[in-house]
Amino acid sequence: MQLFKGLSPIRVLSFDLDDTLYDNKPVIAAAEQAMLNVLAKYAPCTVTTDSEFWWQQRRLLAKATPQIRHDIGRWRLLGVEAGLVALGLAQCEAGEIAELAYDAFLTERTRISVQPKIKQLLSALAKQYRLIAITNGNACIQKMGIGELFEFSLQAGPDGRMKPYADLFLLAAARLKVPPAEILHIGDSHRADVLGALNAGCQTAWLDHHNSQVPVLPHIRIQHINELTALI
Repeated sequence: MQLFKGLSPIRVLSFDLDDTLYDNKPVIAAAEQAMLNVLAKYAPCTVTTDSEFWWQQRRLLAKATPQIRHDIGRWRLLGVEAGLVALGLAQCEAGEIAELAYDAFLTERTRISVQPKIKQLLSALAKQYRLIAITNGNACIQKMGIGELFEFSLQAGPDGRMKPYADLFLLAAARLKVPPAEILHIGDSHRADVLGALNAGCQTAWLDHHNSQVPVLPHIRIQHINELTALI
């Protein structure tokens, strides 16, 4: 653990989810494949498409409606619908198939296993701190089997603009009735997690997987989540 700034008293630990508590890459790969399978079943014209095609549909949608990026679930759903329309389907049919495809995506997207050692760490931390989750994604702490350790989870879109905007952090502080400075946010993304937490006046611990060089430092930097045992 590297300490860059002195820590002030901490009452709350806020966790990012994707790529902080688990490896999100295989989860997303499985979810996108499930989505492609449903699309191929109900819209044969999509058989030759791949994840890149659907990403480009979302990019086009975001150019036309930039705010949609703050709700990645709705962004994906509407991107699929727009792609189906672009492939020649009627709007009504495209909407129905997009719903089926997104449901398949979300089922796999929330099928996440947290390693026992991570659950043990969270359980130990929960005895000393209040735990919350703040995510730009749509993972579900209840389906992960760790929901009982957290007071709540906030998600970009339904709860505010995505990190690095301060919305989710400030909402969390208000709901917890604590000053933002008493929240230590832990996450893997320098832009979303470190800058977002600092923007809101929170303290931050950066889970730096790549030993990166950055102009704006967190309060502490760790390279493995288990280093948080130092807080106990």
